[in-house]
Amino acid sequence: MSQAPAISPTREKDFPEWYQQVVRAADMAENSEVRGCMVIKPWGYGLWENIQKQLDVKFKETGHVNAYFPLLIPLSYLEKEAQHAEGFATECAVVTHHRLEAQKQPDGTTKMIPTGKLEEPFVIRPTSETIIGAAFARWVQSYRDLPLLINQWANVMRWEMRPRLFLRTAEFLWQEGHTAHETEEEAMEETKLMHKVYADFLRNHLAIPVIPGEKTENERFPGAVNTFTVEAMVQDRKAIQAGTSHYLGQNFAKAANIQFLGRDNTRQFAHTTSWGMSTRLIGTLIMAHGDDDGVIMPPRMAPYQIVILPVTPKPDTRQEVIDACEALAKTLRTQTFHGELLRVHVDKRDLQGGAKNWEWIKKGVPLRVEMGPRDITSRSVAVCRRDQGPKAKEIVGKEDFLRDVTEKLQEIQDALLARATEMRDANMKKMETMEEFQAFFAEGSPGGFALMHWAGSNEEEDKIAKDMKVTIRCVPISDEFAEEGKCFLTGKPSSKRVIFARSY
Repeated sequence: MSQAPAISPTREKDFPEWYQQVVRAADMAENSEVRGCMVIKPWGYGLWENIQKQLDVKFKETGHVNAYFPLLIPLSYLEKEAQHAEGFATECAVVTHHRLEAQKQPDGTTKMIPTGKLEEPFVIRPTSETIIGAAFARWVQSYRDLPLLINQWANVMRWEMRPRLFLRTAEFLWQEGHTAHETEEEAMEETKLMHKVYADFLRNHLAIPVIPGEKTENERFPGAVNTFTVEAMVQDRKAIQAGTSHYLGQNFAKAANIQFLGRDNTRQFAHTTSWGMSTRLIGTLIMAHGDDDGVIMPPRMAPYQIVILPVTPKPDTRQEVIDACEALAKTLRTQTFHGELLRVHVDKRDLQGGAKNWEWIKKGVPLRVEMGPRDITSRSVAVCRRDQGPKAKEIVGKEDFLRDVTEKLQEIQDALLARATEMRDANMKKMETMEEFQAFFAEGSPGGFALMHWAGSNEEEDKIAKDMKVTIRCVPISDEFAEEGKCFLTGKPSSKRVIFARSY
């Protein structure tokens, strides 16, 4: 008999519920008492720490430095950039009072009453363009002060009516880059550079293939001139916007008065950019790689890349086995994988072996290593790869394992990328007609990425989104999507295919 999957329902039966159960089974996060907000548990936060650490290296390599800006943004700052403010208006949480007063109730309880109404309300940051723009206006006086290349690691709040752990929560963690430049050319170069950094990070670190492209005007970041995106496909064939990079022109510089004395002694407005990735990446990773037994962590991102499970059938050999496991872990921790020391854990908890094994399967640890008294005698270990079946196990010599372990981790990393790429490519389809398009996204159809010629108006794009819940995810920047054709809706000439998909 085949092993029943650890997660119920399966992906095929109910993908959204499968996702929720995987997050729970892997002990990554849980809903909090505050509606729409989540508690990120240590295993989920360990993954975020690795995302943060590895992305931060890339930011520093490209000349950026970290800073921190206020959580509270004066309402008047948002009003200066009307288009931007309107884009976030329905998601804003507003602070209107600055203290509480205790009132004793007749039943003996105490009620806390907000008092001390603020002269000007504050918005809890939905994004920081306006508050950072105010700082940039103070910092930039001359062309010699440019470029200004700043990143912030922070939390943001966007009121969310239909929360889903990691994918959509009212409060989430992210990084937001903000830069100011002397010329449009320099600012656009920065925008495209960070767009490429994101695409490479997803592919090479998270093992998620993405399609880099530009958003249409309808889908653009509020107030931006151009928005570039990296779009991933997850296993239910929906798209996830995994990161965005925006060229803001001089719009925000004019609103915040970011001016400088140019090389020709004239006052000029800076050209600014912003770009960001969030804890949504964790949800993307789960949906891209997970299976019906739980999460599958790419080795570069896993909080632990190797978990060693001591097999201790008898109390009198328990300490000897644990010592041998600790010695193996110590040796492994001297090795590096992509420039970082291996992250190894010995699970010494007094639990049954099967329960421990399944816990780490559900958490998605790339390599599980079992060692018992016989293995110590034979100088061998039992190695289980998470990208293979739960019962797959290989007995190898300890020295061979130590020699080949990083190669094995790279094999898993490459296998996950290949699997995700194969799944995405199998569910991308070129089509020419509205009939094909409607059939592709019909109820009960699996859907995917529809590659369509497009020359419609913003209003026509809106109508498709409202009628079919399908949007243009991006206009790909790769030349492989460039070809002459006719728009499937209007019949007008088109020089490139765009990607339509349902999305999270």
